[in-house]
Amino acid sequence: MIMADINNGDDDILMQRLSSGDDLALNEIMRRWKEPLLHFMARYISQHEEALDLAQETFVRVYQARERYKPGSKFSTWLFTIAANLCKNHLRWVSRHAQVSLDDSPSDSDGEKGLTMADRLAHPDSGPEDEFLAQERATAVRSAIRSLSHEQKMAIILFEYDDMPVVQIAEILECSPKAAENHLYRARLALKKVLERFING
Repeated sequence: MIMADINNGDDDILMQRLSSGDDLALNEIMRRWKEPLLHFMARYISQHEEALDLAQETFVRVYQARERYKPGSKFSTWLFTIAANLCKNHLRWVSRHAQVSLDDSPSDSDGEKGLTMADRLAHPDSGPEDEFLAQERATAVRSAIRSLSHEQKMAIILFEYDDMPVVQIAEILECSPKAAENHLYRARLALKKVLERFING
């Protein structure tokens, strides 16, 4: 599911119910948003189990901030701003604890489907050798994404994988659309360098 498929008006209604004391509305919000949120976080931190924990924590924060949500605003922007801050804080924590490894591959149910730029290089009739190269390429792309700055990582994941417009990404990053475009441009350059060796052999 991509964010363009989700009706923001329904989210407004659910948030109004939640802020009015209907806690069951949170279950519906989680049903609608758990999958895209989990995929986003797994791509960001490259660890499925920790991404699951962070996704659950995001919904806890949604509940805690339910009365501060403003109906009529874009729910996905509000939700992913919370998620982005949790991811950023998590990686800051990880960087201070050497025993936590960032080398684990995400157990994303989409597999390489989430790696949009890498997918474009795949041959439709892939054999065992092609599958090995695809896995190698996916690992290289994940490694490249991990090396990006927070802003670049957010920009490339939300734009390439979640079909989010630059203007909305800028709101999440709390920067101008031009700055968001610059983060996206730099992220693409970094990934292009990684993918060139697969293109050129």
